[in-house]
Amino acid sequence: MKFFKFIVFILLITACYNKQEQKNNFMNYSDEILERAQEIHNRVLVLDTHVDINVANFTNDNNYTEDLGNQVNLPTMEAGGLDVAWFIVYTSQGELTAEGYNNAYRNAIGKFEAIHRLTEEIAPDKIGLAVNSNEARELHRSGKKVAMIGVENAYPLGLDISRVKEFYDRGARYMSLSHNGHSQFCDSNTGELDSLWVDNGVSDLGKLVIEQMNKLGMMIDVSHPSKQSIKDMISLSKAPVIASHSSARALCNHSRNLDDEQLELIKSNGGVVQTVAFSSYINIEKHEAYTGAVSKIIQTLAQEREFKIISRSEIRKLEASERKSYLKNYKTLSKEASSLLTKTDPKPVDVSDYVDHIDYLVEKIGLDHVGISSDFDGGGGVYGWSDASETLNITAELLKRGYTEDEIGQLWSGNLLRVLEDVEAISRELQDSNNG
Repeated sequence: MKFFKFIVFILLITACYNKQEQKNNFMNYSDEILERAQEIHNRVLVLDTHVDINVANFTNDNNYTEDLGNQVNLPTMEAGGLDVAWFIVYTSQGELTAEGYNNAYRNAIGKFEAIHRLTEEIAPDKIGLAVNSNEARELHRSGKKVAMIGVENAYPLGLDISRVKEFYDRGARYMSLSHNGHSQFCDSNTGELDSLWVDNGVSDLGKLVIEQMNKLGMMIDVSHPSKQSIKDMISLSKAPVIASHSSARALCNHSRNLDDEQLELIKSNGGVVQTVAFSSYINIEKHEAYTGAVSKIIQTLAQEREFKIISRSEIRKLEASERKSYLKNYKTLSKEASSLLTKTDPKPVDVSDYVDHIDYLVEKIGLDHVGISSDFDGGGGVYGWSDASETLNITAELLKRGYTEDEIGQLWSGNLLRVLEDVEAISRELQDSNNG
């Protein structure tokens, strides 16, 4: 099982090396659609709410000014017309102990510092950090790419609620209270696996965090918490919430997706669901059939070539040059494996499957409450949108299905930035009432 999961991950990495080949295989749009899509794409603010990072890619010698083989960097953003990337301060869930909290805090600070290093030291002429919608739009008008910051898993706060403000001051404008595993703040969606819950929703400490986030103007992200936790968050929050990277459970029955009841709650709350291009959350049957077929061929070829496939954690430990060499060699192996698939083999989850979820969400809760996210460099990506360089394909598919330019602009950024502005306005009201 661990090997299979790793193969799924490595396939996503390798997809980044096959951009042109994938485009030629996938692109079936007319010249007219492509031309119109490009014009719209150039005019709207194209924003992705969830892009993971690795601090090893934020050094003077190894950074986002070059295509590192990952899914999002400045060259791929430029190639695909991705204007705004929300870089994620992600921390995996660990033990609820002083040592666990301290380790998580150090991890989070390292990622905050990496994002600031990119925008302030490494490439300030190419990308800037925005903390509100006006700054994002101003940076875009100046010709720069835009970085914004989200926190995935509030676990690094430990038991110190004052760290909410510290994270806000470092640039965080949304935060989820849990990830895969129950945190000190709320239960996670992963409780569905064993029906074991800790707080049956949001804990007392979590209620204090929600209060602080409302006061500061930080959006509450409900993408990973349990269903009861999400209900509690919406009930407790005085401001709209977001799901930074989730899709429709009615189309794909995964605990990370949102069911119709949750969708209606988010709509009533005034929030937004950022539809995620994570293939196993889009069509799990299709995803498993395809990755299973490819992984079998890769295993066979690897044994024949005496190529040792190493784990994700081992790849991360490699020096930059060794990591690049390993991924290059794996690319060659993967391309050969893909070429051995026949036309009757399972097909990968693609952009059309992904936009099916956008269509469903728009029909269910209305255009004003739907957005777009990738979860790139964190497992996300579908055939046709395997990295930021292929972002135009989403606009083309939306245009093909009849969405107008204004509607496409709402989906790409308008709805998410509207929620951010609403959260900021409520924050000012709360602060004024406390001062009055």
